[in-house]
Amino acid sequence: MKKRPVFRTELCDILGVEYPVMLAGMGTAGGYTLTAAVSNAGGLGMLGATFLWPEELRSWIRKIRSLTDKPFGVDILLPASIPKDFDLDKLKDYIPQEHTEFIRKMARDFGVEGAKMKEWPISEEFGRSQFQVVKEEKVPFFALGLGTPDWLIPEAHEAGIKIVSLVGNVRNAVRIKKMGADIIIAQGHDAGGHTGRIGTFALVPQVVDAVAPTPVVAAGGIADGRGLVAALALGAIGAWCGTAFLATHECFWDFAELGMLNKPTIEAYYRKLIECDEEAEQISRIYSGKTTRAFRNMLNEAWEKSGLKTLPMPLQSMLVSDLLQGMMEKGEAEYYPMFAGQITGLIKKIRSSQEVMDDIIGGAVEIMQKQFPSEVTVKS
Repeated sequence: MKKRPVFRTELCDILGVEYPVMLAGMGTAGGYTLTAAVSNAGGLGMLGATFLWPEELRSWIRKIRSLTDKPFGVDILLPASIPKDFDLDKLKDYIPQEHTEFIRKMARDFGVEGAKMKEWPISEEFGRSQFQVVKEEKVPFFALGLGTPDWLIPEAHEAGIKIVSLVGNVRNAVRIKKMGADIIIAQGHDAGGHTGRIGTFALVPQVVDAVAPTPVVAAGGIADGRGLVAALALGAIGAWCGTAFLATHECFWDFAELGMLNKPTIEAYYRKLIECDEEAEQISRIYSGKTTRAFRNMLNEAWEKSGLKTLPMPLQSMLVSDLLQGMMEKGEAEYYPMFAGQITGLIKKIRSSQEVMDDIIGGAVEIMQKQFPSEVTVKS
């Protein structure tokens, strides 16, 4: 059996893992299979649970535990601006008629009227119900994107759960530190999915300085050993990786069980990841009302031509969700959102999570042990 390399930072001790690599929580990609696979590979798997109802979340947590005895976490979106409860009919009243008519026309034109996406009642009440399951199942790590509500951290710490919070600027990093987050993910503009305006290389050292001694993990454009070593050089103690693990055999398929993806869409996603370069994505608000990076597609093109303004979260996602579901079911993959970061140009094939981890860690070890000593001369 091949001996595994040793590569440890403070993050390994905090998480109880072998390597300083965390899987990004990806809401329609990172299911129980990928979560367990990344944990078994030596990192920290994070279940993308944003769209899971409480009992689905409980079931998937238990499936993870059937596949690994390693630590893992749960990740959801819980923006500060969402309503406390979810009344679908009341919220629909805030969607302008012209927006509704545009989406209805597209649905008619493609013959996907009547399609229904799995309901996602984005609200504080729903987030609380998900967190209650995390507490009951004694999951050690809970990650949040787009916000961290005031009530969460005290309750988490009382239950022995560490909070991981994503930020895209220094202001929010300082705010999250004051709230008591255990780990801050500084996610740069390079990242896929919901992302901010500041590049990873500029953001990470500023966040590190602003929130010290709170540990910081770097995110955005990290997919190999070079990215991990760069993150450490910037002052982070590890890397939060999403796009690299999208291109794995363990990704996506669990969400097909819930009807949120199907085989043609997953295969199209894989092709995009392999074939596209770093300029294949664009930033858009069309899917959720907040800025997201995804591959350019025909829906973005149609929306831009319409001249319509995107709506705030959660109205925008409510507007487009059923159309997206219909396009996916019909096999119109060029109209379905495929989120990815700017590092896609490095992806050349679909691999296992273990192969991705081996590449990241092996590359980092090679740089630290051989490349740096041979290429850098330091004199006192």
